[in-house]
Amino acid sequence: MNARRRIADSEPRLLRWSIISLAIALTILFIVLPLAAVFIQAFNKGWSFWLAAISETNARSAIELSLLVTAIAVPLNVVFGLAAAWTIARFRFKGRDILLTLIDIPFGVSPVVSGLIFVLVFGAQGWLGPWLADRDIQIVFAVPGIVLATVFVTFPFVARELIPLMQAQGSSEEEAAIALGATGWQMFRRVTLPNIKWGLLYGVVLCTARALGEFGAVSVVSGHIRGLTNTIPLHVEILYNEYNYTAAFAVASLLSVVAVITLGLKKLLEWKTREVGS
Repeated sequence: MNARRRIADSEPRLLRWSIISLAIALTILFIVLPLAAVFIQAFNKGWSFWLAAISETNARSAIELSLLVTAIAVPLNVVFGLAAAWTIARFRFKGRDILLTLIDIPFGVSPVVSGLIFVLVFGAQGWLGPWLADRDIQIVFAVPGIVLATVFVTFPFVARELIPLMQAQGSSEEEAAIALGATGWQMFRRVTLPNIKWGLLYGVVLCTARALGEFGAVSVVSGHIRGLTNTIPLHVEILYNEYNYTAAFAVASLLSVVAVITLGLKKLLEWKTREVGS
């Protein structure tokens, strides 16, 4: 900390203030002003209109669907993230690097392309489409397809938070617990989980925010059926395309609130993670 302070003090004062001012100006321009504009437009016609816009039948269906998909996708990714982090951090095996690469694929693939992949596999003309149609199972343009697309795009968040944390902590405490007679479940519940809880919560927060706000992949597989397969972002798009701007911003303000809460929780969990690490 002292070394960083000395380096900062050695820089010319004009340069320091110029960089700080530029950073603040860009933050206001690209983050604060757009966020403020969302809420200004959302309440442009008053509180009663905002309440009516988010409680309207299609809006309510979109909110319920988004919450349902998130409630399914996040626990699945928590289970996968814990299993992947445990495997990668505690064991050395052939294909370990391949597994790490596969976990990162959703970060490198466009969400729209991700949605097209599911259409190719599960669509009516896809690889499994005829087999599913014969059994009256619908994946694409239905809730299962939206869940699969959301799980895919949020796949890495929990795992990528836990892997470096578990690698840094090592396995000495877990080995000591086993040596003292603890079962595998007792070791996980009393040693591993308390050590990684803040990192796990951090990953869950990021995963939840992404699941609620996902647009590209869900847009491809949903079919945009009002009241059935529209999530919050898709409903906002429809309202905006219909020139119902105030209602669109009213519903969008819900996602903005989620973003603000996510940032607050993110900072809290970062502080807690650093505190545990120190």
